[in-house]
Amino acid sequence: MTAALVPLVVLLPLVGAAASLILGRYRRAQIAIGIGVLAAVAAIAAVLLGVVDAGEPVAVSVGGWEAPFGIVLVVDRLSAIMLLISAIVLLVVLVYAVGQGVADRHRETPVSIFHPSYLILSAGVFNAFIAGDLFNLYVGFEILLSASYVLLTLGGTGERIRAGVTYIIVSLVSSLFFLSAIALIYGATGTANIAQLSVRLPELPGSVQLILHLLLLLGFGIKAAVFPLSFWLPDSYPTAPAPVTAVFAGLLTKVGVYAIIRTETVIFAESDVTVLLMVIGGLTMLIGILGALTQADIKRLLSFTLVSHIGYMIFGIALGTQLGMAATIYYVIHHITVQTTLFLTTGLIERFGGSTSITRLAGLLKASPLLAVLFFVPALNLGGIPPFSGFLGKTGLFLAGAGNADAADAAGHAWLIWIVIAAGAITSLITLYALTRFWNMAFWRRRSELEGYESVLLGSVLEAPGGDTVTATRTTPVLMVVATTALAVVTLCLTLFAGPLFELASRAADGLTDPDVYVSLVFPGGVR
Repeated sequence: MTAALVPLVVLLPLVGAAASLILGRYRRAQIAIGIGVLAAVAAIAAVLLGVVDAGEPVAVSVGGWEAPFGIVLVVDRLSAIMLLISAIVLLVVLVYAVGQGVADRHRETPVSIFHPSYLILSAGVFNAFIAGDLFNLYVGFEILLSASYVLLTLGGTGERIRAGVTYIIVSLVSSLFFLSAIALIYGATGTANIAQLSVRLPELPGSVQLILHLLLLLGFGIKAAVFPLSFWLPDSYPTAPAPVTAVFAGLLTKVGVYAIIRTETVIFAESDVTVLLMVIGGLTMLIGILGALTQADIKRLLSFTLVSHIGYMIFGIALGTQLGMAATIYYVIHHITVQTTLFLTTGLIERFGGSTSITRLAGLLKASPLLAVLFFVPALNLGGIPPFSGFLGKTGLFLAGAGNADAADAAGHAWLIWIVIAAGAITSLITLYALTRFWNMAFWRRRSELEGYESVLLGSVLEAPGGDTVTATRTTPVLMVVATTALAVVTLCLTLFAGPLFELASRAADGLTDPDVYVSLVFPGGVR
């Protein structure tokens, strides 16, 4: 019975997208379909998580074709966690988008286009999380990317078209690397099944394994926006409508991180690139957050912080220990919700204040105390202030790194672990500084101080000053506020229930540190 639920997490959004496209003239019907489908997927994901956490992971052979000849859908604890948090975020953002669309008469997010594309994007995300072979994972990526092209260019403005072209080119290059890696891996091993690859790849010469490993990481690294492959993100995401930007920032890069986790724990579990991943993780943290310091626009600032915090996840993956992987999983959950909340709040700031730049915003605390709280609390969380989940996740990663340093002495790279830990601490402090600076200028500063600040700011940021104080030009719909508040509450729940959540992440990590667990799930009778 449980196995029958697994294909539904992909099938329901695809059927919903088709129905939504057919009912393009019926706005309310499209909204009902979108919300109903994502709510159903969230419920299914919750059931699957309960089942697999009880010790019954699920592998489904689509069409009755057994692995490795057919498509296998695999749901273990990690997959179930990612399905559930993704479904919740997608549902909340859709409610936010509905509120924005009603208020703006659907100028920013035309319903006839937005809802089918959004559901197709959701199907791609869900498919990527349960794919049991590399080619099906590639299909999941292409499904979500094809929909993201449409969502990114909604409205057809010149700025969005230019950003969309950059995004498309980078995504196609990433897909080319990924597809080339699949072709070479299949040619070398005769399979694309992830479980079977964990057995066959170690039989290849070490140099061949390394080439295949790096090629796969290159494709996933672009999708995850790790340094130096993250140059495209700050120019692409901020131009899209607020709900689209929130989903892209919160979820799409995490699909790349998820793929890297599977690569390092199952596919190439015996191929060691720890030093490379450590260096990439540390540089991603520092370069990303230094870019954030030069931004006056909160959308671009958050885009750079998004890049920098991917570095924490890469660091946890590089550690390869049970604690490191558990902290990484917890941090992924934290970052998805907090980053999405901050982008949704930014959409509210833009509506209420008429801008997202600190050169044009002031006095928002007095004008909207709720908006101030909705930004301030997730900002503290992202900055790693105790006792929030950001602090707990980073502490877990740092403790895992410190515990792994002794073992790394034998390999001679313990110093690298301590450097990355120091980079993580610095990144956290700079993140807090950058976000609180924006909050102080946009919310705490009085409107009378705005003009003088613009003249001082010109020499230290990338955006030139312009105009007088901009007041609200559009109403702020209740649905947008409710959706943002709901997701902010979810971020607080990550702190309130940190103990059980970290225990769940630890159980998920247990299954990742031993690739035989995944292999035995797909091939109960053994594999060759």
